[in-house]
Amino acid sequence: MTTRKVQLLLASLMLLATGMPLGCSQSANQSETQINEERGFLQFRANGEDFVRKGFVSIDGWQISFEHVYVNLAEITAYQSEPPFNAEAGGSIQAQEKVVLNQAKTVDLAEGDEDAESILVAEVANAPAGQYNALSWKMIKAKEGPAIGQTLVMDGTAEKDGRKIEFVVKLDQELEYRCGEFIGDERKGILLRDGTAELEATFHFDHLFGDRNAPADDVINTGALGFESLVALSKDQKLEVDGAELKSRLSATEYKQLEEILFNLGHVGEGHCQANPIA
Repeated sequence: MTTRKVQLLLASLMLLATGMPLGCSQSANQSETQINEERGFLQFRANGEDFVRKGFVSIDGWQISFEHVYVNLAEITAYQSEPPFNAEAGGSIQAQEKVVLNQAKTVDLAEGDEDAESILVAEVANAPAGQYNALSWKMIKAKEGPAIGQTLVMDGTAEKDGRKIEFVVKLDQELEYRCGEFIGDERKGILLRDGTAELEATFHFDHLFGDRNAPADDVINTGALGFESLVALSKDQKLEVDGAELKSRLSATEYKQLEEILFNLGHVGEGHCQANPIA
C-alpha cells in the first residue's frame, strides 16, 4: 500500500472514531490515479487570536487594544509532506502534493469581535484530497491598500495609570515562514473527497508585548519587548513609527530583540515555524 493511501485511510479511520460521517472517505483498494482525482475545498485562514481581537495587558502593564492589525501575505502554500516537516529540525518540505496561492493579500487580523472566526484569506476548489501537514507563507511589503509599503501595521491604543497612547507601528521586514502540522484543540488540513479542510497561519502577538496574565518567568514574558520601550518614542500621547525609526531610536539590544520576536511571530496554532528573511 502506498504512503498516500495509508495517509488517507488513517484520516478516514480517525474521523470514524470521532463520529463524523464518512460519506467522502477513501477505500483502501482504490488505485493511485483514482485517489489523485478525488478533490475538495481547501481554505487558507489567518488568525491573530484573542490577543488581537479582545486586547490584552502587556508584561509591563499596558492595556493594549487594536483597531487594525494589517498583515500582507503572499505565496501561501499548503503541502502534503512525506516525511512530515519538522520546523524545529529544519531541512526542506518534501511535498507530495501542494496548493499555492500566488496572489498577495492584506488581511486585518483585528477584524471582528472576540467570537469571530479566523480570517478567510482564500478558498481553493479542486484541491487534491489528502492530509496537508505543512504550510508556508511570506510576509512581503504591500503594493497597495492600508499597509502599502509595509509587511505589518499595528494600529491601536494603549492605556496605563490614566495615560493613553494612540499608536501606529509599521514594520517592513520581509520574512518567509515554513511550518509543520497545525497544533491545537482540533486537527486541521485533512481533506476528504468533496469535503472542506482548512489550514491556519497563526500570529502570536503576545511574543511581542508579553502577557501580564502569564507568569513573569514564562518564556512569553522573558523574551517579550513589552510596550514601555515604544512609549518612550511617543510625543503628545501619540506614537507613529516605522521600521527605520525603530532601528534608529530603539537601543541596539531592543531592536535586535524586536527582530528576533518577528522571527517567532508566525505559528500554526501552537506549532512552531522556521522563519527566514527574504533578501
